[in-house]
Amino acid sequence: MSDEQLSIGQVAERTGLSVHTLRLYEREGLLAGEVRRDSSGRRVYTGWDVEWLANCVKFRASGMPLATIAHLARLVRDGSGNEGERLELLRAHRHHVVAQLDQLQDCLALIDAKVRSYEAHLAAGVGGDPWVSAGR
Repeated sequence: MSDEQLSIGQVAERTGLSVHTLRLYEREGLLAGEVRRDSSGRRVYTGWDVEWLANCVKFRASGMPLATIAHLARLVRDGSGNEGERLELLRAHRHHVVAQLDQLQDCLALIDAKVRSYEAHLAAGVGGDPWVSAGR
């Protein structure tokens, strides 16, 4: 990781987060490091900050609440000695993600079955709606 210093605009470009979201993340305590400021008072980020924010993007995409990310960030800021708590937090979220994946697999199975049904229906050239029973 380099010691490069990045502006908020550069970080927004690298992470896909808006400048507004980056400021919100800072206010909500989601950053694992302190945001430094240059002599003009502008925010200055490092490559490590970008890596952390990339993790945050994935945490959010997986459904992790902002409060949980903030808790994890606080633990990281506090330094060593709380790795067990970090692990439990991540295990709990992993459990949540696995449950989401199971539900999505079930949904995908239904959709795949319906696609096969429509494909067979259309290939057979049969009229009518395959979802409507004959007795209806």
